[in-house]
Amino acid sequence: MIGAGGLGSPALTYLAAAGVGTLTVIDDDAVSLSNLQRQTLHMTDAVGQPKAQSAAAQIAAINPHVRVDGRAERLAPDNAESLLSGHDVIMDGSDNFETRRLAADVAERLETPLVTGAIQRFDGSVTVFAPFRNDEDGKPLPRYRDLYPDLPAPGTVPTCAEAGVLGALAGVIGSLMATEAIKLVTGAGEPLFGRLLLYDALSTRFETMRYGRRA
Repeated sequence: MIGAGGLGSPALTYLAAAGVGTLTVIDDDAVSLSNLQRQTLHMTDAVGQPKAQSAAAQIAAINPHVRVDGRAERLAPDNAESLLSGHDVIMDGSDNFETRRLAADVAERLETPLVTGAIQRFDGSVTVFAPFRNDEDGKPLPRYRDLYPDLPAPGTVPTCAEAGVLGALAGVIGSLMATEAIKLVTGAGEPLFGRLLLYDALSTRFETMRYGRRA
């Protein structure tokens, strides 16, 4: 799990409760008081602690049979492959496009499915990438860059900390991310390949946008 914040908190909680055998938590940030309204994996007494450490402790309390590897590191080009290799599913709950694209590129090279979510203010989204697989028609599934071909200019898209976010929204999207990961691990259902699930909390509306492989 990349990020033990708003999305990582509910996702990790439900994966731990489900008994997922091993969870790796990657986050170089520390818990702050302002995080607690949406990052429910962290308690008040964890303020100031590394999020990876706090998350690992809470996961152990939820399910002591789950092995947790807390990595207080920032995902970067020089460590991404070593941090993400050896996993059945990669989950991205980061809050910036650069990290999301890096995670997607590395996941594609490692041929590992990627569940990615995003939230801001009252809106959220989740989708799944596995571009090394084919769809039912034998065509390659889309890449991250097919959905997001260009990075936004620096400073044009505010982070959750800058724009604000409804705390409960993180719970909705993080729970959906956990659901997608469980589907991938168990082979149940239809993962969100080529489908971007959008949620508008103000209107309580879900929509699905389909996207495909670009030439």
